[in-house]
Amino acid sequence: MPPWRTWSVEETPTAASARVRLDRLLFNLRFARSRTLAQRWIAEGHIRRNGERVLRQDQPIAPGDVLTLPLRSGVMVIELLALPPRRGPASEAREHYRPLDAGRAMAIGAAELTKIGPDEGAPPVEGTPPQ
Repeated sequence: MPPWRTWSVEETPTAASARVRLDRLLFNLRFARSRTLAQRWIAEGHIRRNGERVLRQDQPIAPGDVLTLPLRSGVMVIELLALPPRRGPASEAREHYRPLDAGRAMAIGAAELTKIGPDEGAPPVEGTPPQ
């Protein structure tokens, strides 16, 4: 802190008010290989924070936030327990979040739903034979 800057009681930074950018968080938690890839991933608009769509890379994230992350294998929902100070090994990164979906990625779309064709589920048109 510069010598001319003094903190008032209201401005004193605490662990509870600590925040980090979403792109840096995704990189530190090892969900993205680089910050550039994390920024591209965020710009696509598929990531959600506390149920709301995130469109900015500099979105501040704090402990207790819930993130919904689209992965290659499915969707993973995590709760942040703490903010990682650096990009460490994967075992260290996993200590900073808790998966809310039992530690496995959920498939995008339900597997038990069957695909309905254009004519299925629609009422039959008069004069056409049933299929």
